[in-house]
Amino acid sequence: MASPKGTGITRRDFVKGAGALALATTALDSSMFTGNAAPFTARAQSRSIGQGINILLIHGAFVDASSWNRVIGILQPQGFHILAAQNPNTSFENDVQATRAALQSLKGPTVVVGHSYAGAVISNVPTDATHVKGLVYIAAYATGEGESQNTISAKFAPPPLSKHIVSSYFKGYIQIDPPAFWDVFIQDAPKAEAQIFAAAQKPIEPSCFAGVTKSPAWKKFPSWYLVSRNDHAINPDAERYMAKRIGAHTREINSSHASPITHPRDVVDIIIAAAQGKS
Repeated sequence: MASPKGTGITRRDFVKGAGALALATTALDSSMFTGNAAPFTARAQSRSIGQGINILLIHGAFVDASSWNRVIGILQPQGFHILAAQNPNTSFENDVQATRAALQSLKGPTVVVGHSYAGAVISNVPTDATHVKGLVYIAAYATGEGESQNTISAKFAPPPLSKHIVSSYFKGYIQIDPPAFWDVFIQDAPKAEAQIFAAAQKPIEPSCFAGVTKSPAWKKFPSWYLVSRNDHAINPDAERYMAKRIGAHTREINSSHASPITHPRDVVDIIIAAAQGKS
């Protein structure tokens, strides 16, 4: 083989260089399956954690299912099958029906997770749903028989949120006053991000908060509870009261009410604990 003109590289130099390149390439290929084998194995093991397990995520008031996006982004790579249901928030009964329909669509072991108002909703999943592995309450209302979100709230000092509920653009519905959204819902996020969530609020029919639980699912299924110590939407003492009453595996974090958005890894950790049946 002739060397390129003007390079001064002889055939012997080219062959030696090609041989060195081949050795380097072989070494690189080898490292991908030897020295770097652990990361590949770790990724494979990570994906196997959630294999065959469903996670049903139910959003709370004033947000929609996109509030779970950061949680989903951590769970999916670990092999979990995720369904983040969009509840209508038109009535408590409609939200319960939508959640039950979502649960019924899933085959195999399922962990049901509710944030905020959705705790009352998941407390009403069918107690004969044999594929439910557990319930996870994320700063949520764990209502008992004959109770609503309102009756539990009345037992504790009102949180800051209670002073900033206003009428929505949709007649008969309510929302959080946008200028107050950061302080009363998500004060541990940047204000610019809070403004985005405030602008995209999902209005809710206020009677949803008066919806009564009939046969609480937490009496049948094991439960987990993540308390937000800095919650401005639900009194943290109310959260502790509910967690203790239902006998939940309980953790506390320094979070606002919006922990799925601001502390997604802590939320994921307790969901995985529920999936594995651990405290």
